Amino acid sequence: MNIVILAAGMGKRMQSALPKVLHPLAGKPLLEHVIDTARTLAPTSLCVVYGHGGDTVPARFTSPDLQFALQEPQLGTGHAVLQAMPHATDDVPTLILYGDVPLTTSATLQRLLDCAGKDKLGILTVTLDQPDGYGRIVREDGKIVAIVEHKDATATQRSIHEVNTGIIVAPTRQLKQWLATLSNNNVQGEYYLTDIIAKAVADGMEIVSAQPDTVAETLGVNSKVQLAELERVHQHRVAHALLEQGVTLLDPARLDVRGTLRCGKDVSIDVNCVFEGEVELADGVSIGAHCVIANARIGQNTVIKPFSHIQDASVGASAQIGPYARLRPGTVLEDAVHIGNFVEIKNSRIAAGSKANHLAYIGDATIGERVNIGAGVITCNYDGVNKSRTEIEDDAFIGSDTQLIAPVRVGKGATIGAGTTLTRDAPAGTLTLSRAKQMSLPNWVRPVKIKKPE
Repeated sequence: MNIVILAAGMGKRMQSALPKVLHPLAGKPLLEHVIDTARTLAPTSLCVVYGHGGDTVPARFTSPDLQFALQEPQLGTGHAVLQAMPHATDDVPTLILYGDVPLTTSATLQRLLDCAGKDKLGILTVTLDQPDGYGRIVREDGKIVAIVEHKDATATQRSIHEVNTGIIVAPTRQLKQWLATLSNNNVQGEYYLTDIIAKAVADGMEIVSAQPDTVAETLGVNSKVQLAELERVHQHRVAHALLEQGVTLLDPARLDVRGTLRCGKDVSIDVNCVFEGEVELADGVSIGAHCVIANARIGQNTVIKPFSHIQDASVGASAQIGPYARLRPGTVLEDAVHIGNFVEIKNSRIAAGSKANHLAYIGDATIGERVNIGAGVITCNYDGVNKSRTEIEDDAFIGSDTQLIAPVRVGKGATIGAGTTLTRDAPAGTLTLSRAKQMSLPNWVRPVKIKKPE
């Protein structure tokens, strides 16, 4: 099939300079949700009609399977679809979707395609308790004969509760003919896509309909309020799927997944956690409250304690992270590593069994097994121009408040005394320290505050 996605609208009610279809839902633009769903149907051609915002929309999506058609000026939905017709193949149907309707599922669209086949016009309809603002589905003897926009509907027609979602599939050759003969003789002065229904009836084409599994699949975004509402609908879907997989969610209403979250068995996630990009939690992982995890893999039986932030990092099995820990890009922690409160790791590999439990910064470092990093330890990896690495071999002990001036190596089993500033390599199996001689000055007087003149 051909798929056309309409994404040219301004979205005045969004109160934003950003084109409406580029506003994010679950961490990616509304339009990207629709494109991803369209791709699951394996279309022959996939064309996005853009307009408001100029080239901002096509610049955001550069995949070779996408084609773009400019609608300028914007003269209605029928006019928009017409701009995409040069990209459509005549001998397969054309499915029309909307870039601001992000939650439609591929199963619902496949149902519509199946009922329409190649020679019928198919409409996705839904029945609403409050249909105001929607185009009404007009039937005679049970058959669809027209769609009347709300502003053009009579009082009798406005009492109809079955409405048009805008999602339509039609034989392409006939669709092109109908679009070419549309009129803008209506209240809005626009070329309505829905007017093709009357033309199909006049040509004797059978019109069929399908319904979505939920009303939410048909809801569009016209304001920040509606965007927030659909965000919650989407997150509820994600939470429900995770619960069905056996994941424990302390409160399903307080979860945000802005990407893909894969969980093993017996995973537990506390409240207000955010997952971004590609995140994998192995069996038995526990995530504490208020954590942010982006593009990371967490190994089996690892505990991530509250308020930890992990980005572009990998954590092995049976590790303990946090609370208030930060793992920055390039961090690789092997099994049974402990990273405690207010410890920051960047672009470093820490081998099994090593610990940094308090108030440390480890950047551009390679740390061996069973190493103990004391409180206040810093790898001084940046000289203002270049970054250098620190290497700490197995079984070393780094005393509290030590500064390791990279590039520097600490040998296997070495001990670095507390308060040391290490500027040269420390040999294996020895105690290395650098401290000024301790003095006590008996006649020293503590400064007192000088009163300022009034």
